[in-house]
Amino acid sequence: MISTSIRLLQLVSLLSTRSTWTSRELAERMAITDRTVRRDIARLRELGYGIESDPGPWGGYRLSGGTRLPPLILDDEEALAVAVALREAAFSGVLGSGQAAMSALLKLRQVLPSPVAGRLADMDATFVHAPRPEGGQISPGVLLELALACRRGERTRLSYRDHAGNDTVRDVDPYRLVRTGRRWYFVARDVSREQWRTFRADRVVRVELTGHAVEVVDPPDAALLVSQGIAGVVYPLYVTIRLPHPMDQALLLVPPTIGTHRPDGPDATIVEIGGNDADKLATYLLGLGTTLQVLSPDRVREALLRRTRDLFEENVGGQPQ
Repeated sequence: MISTSIRLLQLVSLLSTRSTWTSRELAERMAITDRTVRRDIARLRELGYGIESDPGPWGGYRLSGGTRLPPLILDDEEALAVAVALREAAFSGVLGSGQAAMSALLKLRQVLPSPVAGRLADMDATFVHAPRPEGGQISPGVLLELALACRRGERTRLSYRDHAGNDTVRDVDPYRLVRTGRRWYFVARDVSREQWRTFRADRVVRVELTGHAVEVVDPPDAALLVSQGIAGVVYPLYVTIRLPHPMDQALLLVPPTIGTHRPDGPDATIVEIGGNDADKLATYLLGLGTTLQVLSPDRVREALLRRTRDLFEENVGGQPQ
């Protein structure tokens, strides 16, 4: 006879594979009695698993949200996928300092099966993180609050700091969160201005749900609205580069929300990218991790050369030959 703990793990695994199970189906699949199924369901609820049940002979059990975080059951592929995602979140800094993601990754690695831990170690040995351009970072708490506002469809009071550093408070009707590159954008209808707006999530200072439910009427294409808003930004400096890649590959390296593209023959693409200064543009270009040619202006080309020289000296400890 299998132990109770193993049986509980098997029961959770079964519940996660289908939307609903009857008590009879679970009993037959696990070779136990209906009474044992009911007793095990009660134990799982005590552990924090949200398990709903429908009464009657045709009723069943299904997983739902719990009141606290219970133990998770992941197969090898799922565990590896979660570990890789946490690693990316920790190193990319998309959620602020990345401390929460790194902490979760360290906890997960403590309990990974040896084959999965070995695969993750192999990936760690081959990954190289090139410097990324500085960008806005958002705390997980703010991101969750914005997501909650969108899911509930609840009018939200947004404390927001614009690009000039001015603080404003406005009521908005939330719709969607959009991620592009390393930034999150909050798409909502500005109540006072009666128009759809995009807000950089890293500039959101505070989120306050008002309790007033709203119905979104004729919403826009959220991703398209964000793309158009980014494309419409006027930067003080633009760099033009030539990538030795056809258009489809160039678009993967530099998304259309970041630059404008035009083919330069079948195997190359000219891309124009806007930025606030030469150093930040140089850092972005270096982070692409590919060979490229800076066509203009000279100050971005010089900044890129300086940045490359500095990195060489930091990693090699000597002057380039």
